[in-house]
Amino acid sequence: MTLRERLDKLEPRERRLLTLLVGFLGVLVFLAVPIGLASIASGRRAENQEVRDLLQQIDEASGKVSERKAQKDALLARYARPAPALAGFIEDAAKQQGLTAAESQDRPDVPHGKKYTERVTVVKMHRIGMLGLAKMLERIETSGHPVAVTKLNIKPRAGEPDSYEVELGVSAFDRKGDPQPASPAPSAPPAAEEQEEQEP
Repeated sequence: MTLRERLDKLEPRERRLLTLLVGFLGVLVFLAVPIGLASIASGRRAENQEVRDLLQQIDEASGKVSERKAQKDALLARYARPAPALAGFIEDAAKQQGLTAAESQDRPDVPHGKKYTERVTVVKMHRIGMLGLAKMLERIETSGHPVAVTKLNIKPRAGEPDSYEVELGVSAFDRKGDPQPASPAPSAPPAAEEQEEQEP
């Protein structure tokens, strides 16, 4: 029995239902194509956005890495110039401002981890003006050496304007060199090895 014959045997009500079903399926197919295409396009847009976000994150991370590398290089360059003996260094900075250090005392070195050592020198200065002291501290801090003012006590002298007793502590931070790799033990020359093999 052919499909045409089967359709002819259907009752009018069944034919209407079948027509409605076919129409409904046709509408679904008609709508499914644009909906599917829209879904694919949306998925592609989401993937493209994820790729753009990832590229942006990589670009930002690259900038941060470059910035950190520049900071590290600047730090290593600063430590490449070890600070001189602190007593003479402070005395030179004071003399440039017309000041003198009455006495200085070196403190024991303080290790900081495996790569750094802190040297500390404390000096006492009498009857100095605030402007000269400020310029001297600025010169110490901007010397380019890895030094820092780590202690500062200022006491005004009674009855003397702009005259102070100062106790100043300056620290220098020295970076130890990286350890050299151990060289392998020299091997015996071939002739000596052959001689050892021949001996009983």
